[in-house]
Amino acid sequence: MRFMKRGHFMIHFVITSVLLAAIGYVLYSNLYETEEVIAAKVGNAAPDFTLKNLHGTEQTLSDFRGKGVFINFWATYCPSCEKEMPYLEKAYQQYKEKGIEILAINAAEPTRLVHQYIARKKVTFPILLNRDGLVVEQYQVQNLPTTFFINSKGEIVDKVSGELTKEKIEEGLKLIKP
Repeated sequence: MRFMKRGHFMIHFVITSVLLAAIGYVLYSNLYETEEVIAAKVGNAAPDFTLKNLHGTEQTLSDFRGKGVFINFWATYCPSCEKEMPYLEKAYQQYKEKGIEILAINAAEPTRLVHQYIARKKVTFPILLNRDGLVVEQYQVQNLPTTFFINSKGEIVDKVSGELTKEKIEEGLKLIKP
């Protein structure tokens, strides 16, 4: 009987030791190991990413170096995003031959839903799918829509959180026109 109690004690001791070691490791790695994070803010280089478009082709931000890039984070359920869509389409038609690329990054919605929405809205600019939400996290997007204006050197020159007006879109595009 005494042996059984000692056996239970040893099992509890080992389990508790393993748990404490795991907690210690997590605390250490979160407090003392620093990870190089590039903040997506005005004046910094835009963090690079690769996402698939609606046709399944991968597109990488750095492939657009030399062009101005307008990145708009959006979702189908966002009323402000819906209001912006016609303005973005008009801007795309006006600037696509002038060295500016418009990329609309959908915030982790099902592909089929995005396809239907884009077809209904008759959008022709590139739609990228952020299925895992990592790019939304990388760009520290807190609300939708959020837009980044990136110059031809790959630097963020403006960020707008919230709905864009026609005028604000024009101002931003002029900032990034090569």
